[in-house]
Parts: sequence; C-alpha cells; structure tokens
Amino acid sequence: MASTITAVARDFFAACEAGKGWEGCRQYCKPDATFSAQAEPLADVWTLQQYTDWMKGMLTPLPDGRYELKSFATDEERKNVCAYGVFFATHKGPGGPCAPTGKSLKTDYVYVMEFEEDKIRHMTKIWHSGLALKQLGWA
Repeated sequence: MASTITAVARDFFAACEAGKGWEGCRQYCKPDATFSAQAEPLADVWTLQQYTDWMKGMLTPLPDGRYELKSFATDEERKNVCAYGVFFATHKGPGGPCAPTGKSLKTDYVYVMEFEEDKIRHMTKIWHSGLALKQLGWA
C-alpha cells in the first residue's frame, strides 16, 4: 500500500501536469508552499501557487501538452517524493514569446516534492529550460 505522501504527490503531479492550476492543486499543498528551479523561465516563481498557475498558462500556447511518467519514488526518511517525467508539446496555440511556431518539444524534468505531514511544503523543479525553449523556436 502506498504511503500517504506518495498518494498526495501522485495526485498533485497529475493535477499540476493537467493544467489544473492552484485551484486544482491547493488541496495537496501547504498554503505557503514554496518553489524553486534553476531555469530562466521560472526565475521569478517562488511559490507553488505561482508555479501551478504558470503550468496552467503554458497549456494555452502548448494545448497538446502531455507527459510520460518515467519514475516515481518516495523517500520516507526524508519526507520527499521525486517524479521524473518527459513533457511533450507543440506550439500551436496563442501565447508564448512569438506567434505559434508549429515546433515540438520533448523535455525531461524532475519534481522533488518535500512534505510537512501530508502536505507539500516545497517543490524543486529540475529542468534544462534552455534546450526546451530552443526546440520550440522560442530562443
């Protein structure tokens, strides 16, 4: 049987990647949950609320955005869950830094979700945004 944090992380991950925004993700998180990433497009994103809303917004220029989950692991001792996925999308919709390019991306990323009790208190995204933006023709 999966632990509580595993189940919460799995539900959060699915809601976040589906573009549910903070409204669809808040139930899995501490109200003041923080966020970090060493990726230029996310340089001004410091809260999990901002990040989940950013992901929701990305599905406008990338309406076919979808993911393939490659690995999902819980570290009970450290109270964190890591999810490794590959995100696929094509710039077909309005938005982004330019008119739709019709170009596609396939980008690897990892979420490290840190828990306090049964809620996410912090999430780090590990992602090479530079390569992703080049694939879309945005850089």
